[in-house]
Amino acid sequence: MTIGARVLKTGLAVAVALWIGTLVGLGAPLIAAISAIFTIQPSIYRSWMQVLEQLQSNVLGAIIAIGAVFLIGNTPIAVGIVCIGVILLCIRLKTEDTIALTLVTAVVIMEAQGQGWMLAMDRLAAILTGMVSAFVVNVMIAPPRHRNRFVKYAQEAQALLSRLLRTAVSNELKENVYRDELKNLRTKLRKLDEFYDLFAEERVWRRSSRKKRARLLVVYKGMLTSLERGMTLIDAVEEHYWAVSTAASWNRLIDRQIEALCGYHEQLLWKWEGKMKPGALAAAPPPEASILLTELIEEREVEDKASRARLLVITSAVYTYDERLRRLDKLMEQWLHREEHAEDAEEKI
Repeated sequence: MTIGARVLKTGLAVAVALWIGTLVGLGAPLIAAISAIFTIQPSIYRSWMQVLEQLQSNVLGAIIAIGAVFLIGNTPIAVGIVCIGVILLCIRLKTEDTIALTLVTAVVIMEAQGQGWMLAMDRLAAILTGMVSAFVVNVMIAPPRHRNRFVKYAQEAQALLSRLLRTAVSNELKENVYRDELKNLRTKLRKLDEFYDLFAEERVWRRSSRKKRARLLVVYKGMLTSLERGMTLIDAVEEHYWAVSTAASWNRLIDRQIEALCGYHEQLLWKWEGKMKPGALAAAPPPEASILLTELIEEREVEDKASRARLLVITSAVYTYDERLRRLDKLMEQWLHREEHAEDAEEKI
């Protein structure tokens, strides 16, 4: 088990919040620590939005709590009613993520009202201290690098996808191993989707950098889509390939085509990492390969219409995966070509 940066930053944010709370003389620095725990987010943008949403919700929660104490007191029933109102307010404002901390704010302020207004304000100050401490730690200490994590997960997912595709037709893996690997691949694809969203959410202030990042997002979306199309091919083979009896020639052709696609996908990632020699071309499968698969089906290889339909599903998945890889190849070429020209321009300057 590895300890990620977010885990370490959560601990550091709690320590900083407690230290600042003690330094400025807050009556309850522990509340600042609780606030810091809720504010740490996986990206700087989300952390900033969390601060804004929590600031809005907590101020409103504090106002509701103070008003409730003034009108109905701070009995247990009154606290429970206020909590219900705070939850409904957060849902109305579409800030569901801040419900937990807003409830903490309302409860601690209502509890402190019996001891005076200054203590209630001290509780609110402690919560704001924790929020600010967590945001500063998230920005200053090891800020999230979603670009690097996305590429790393894409490489791992492609290696796993290639292994599953190459053994899907041959049926060489044990059933339990195959299922575990397939589950692992689906998990990685979900994580990739999350990393893509986190990277897309990041804000860039310079106009030139925004354009560059927009082009990079297109390439990353192509990487993600290609992996998803490969996953679709695995599902098609698993569901339809073994349900029909096919000719040996068709089996060999589909096996060669999948092998070629796996190699093509692998080399595309090598090219993106800069591991291939300048001018080297990825070993793309022949353009007519998918057409040949369709022609074999249209011939008298398979007479049964249901079996032919199943093979067409597989062929369609192969063609779609092929098409997305070719599209990804073009996107990478355009990006790398722009980067090469940008580096040449900087050297001349």
